[in-house]
Amino acid sequence: MRREVYKGIKDIPRQEYLAGGTGLCGGCGGLLALRLLHKALGPNVVFVNAAGCLTLLAVFPFTPFHSSWLYTAMASAPAGAQGIRDALDMLIAKGRLSAADDLKVVVVTGDGAANGIGLQATLAAIHRRLEFYYFCYDNEAFANTGFQFSPASPFGSQTGTTPVTPSTPGGTALHKQDLFKLWHAQAPAFLATVSPAYPLDLMDKVARAGRATGPKMFISLAACPPGWGVEPSDTVEVAKLAVETGVWPLKEVQDGHVVHTVIPTHFRPVEDYLQGQARYRHLFEPVRQEDILSQLQHDVDRYWAEAEAAPAGASPRAAAQA
Repeated sequence: MRREVYKGIKDIPRQEYLAGGTGLCGGCGGLLALRLLHKALGPNVVFVNAAGCLTLLAVFPFTPFHSSWLYTAMASAPAGAQGIRDALDMLIAKGRLSAADDLKVVVVTGDGAANGIGLQATLAAIHRRLEFYYFCYDNEAFANTGFQFSPASPFGSQTGTTPVTPSTPGGTALHKQDLFKLWHAQAPAFLATVSPAYPLDLMDKVARAGRATGPKMFISLAACPPGWGVEPSDTVEVAKLAVETGVWPLKEVQDGHVVHTVIPTHFRPVEDYLQGQARYRHLFEPVRQEDILSQLQHDVDRYWAEAEAAPAGASPRAAAQA
């Protein structure tokens, strides 16, 4: 799929709206993606940050944002966004705020809030057609409090509450909840997955989403060095492997159809993505767990086979050739 706004690396603005030296883990994939998101949105933003890893960005009364920031409880960020949006609209209607000074309202949450604790509030906001952006950094666990299992934790991975034991040698027994499908059912104005390893794809989606009126939803894979057991310097490479193996499809919804925006010319084996992460080490040693490894590869193969069999408007190959 051809990019429309950010076509090359030179199109990325030099301005930084998120200061360095934060309290987050080095190499945090969520922070990398948020930095790119803020560049695409520009400075006139108010972030509504649900409790989670990225709330550690702020040390009261300071934040690293060159924009506004509001902290909320984990379940209520979309409700907070509704209040801010309503207040801004009233100020504009009364002539106390010019349209040029209006702010983009952006919810920022982890996968725990997005998939579980805050899902009801999010679906309600989509149903109300709230004018806002929603950015989920998906590190596939409740990472801020010990990397516990969340509905986004993948099958076969190890978390703080789904450990590898003699009775549970495979780790997490449940499959990851499909947040993209849950949101898609509500028909938001814009819906996409992104990755910090593909900055032009991420920023182009954010820029194009700005043309739509209503809920604009984004899910970013966010490699977590301490939780995934990877080196901070390797998180971008891990995120790239997730796309190259087909584990993390980069896609968006256009006219009701799912369109894949980045498609590997050759899919690498899923093992290439798993092997470098400590949370999957038990699948390879002391004995290879072939049944789980085969299931993980089968799940990815099935996803892409179903995508290929989709109607022409939704076929990933057709989208790539458009």
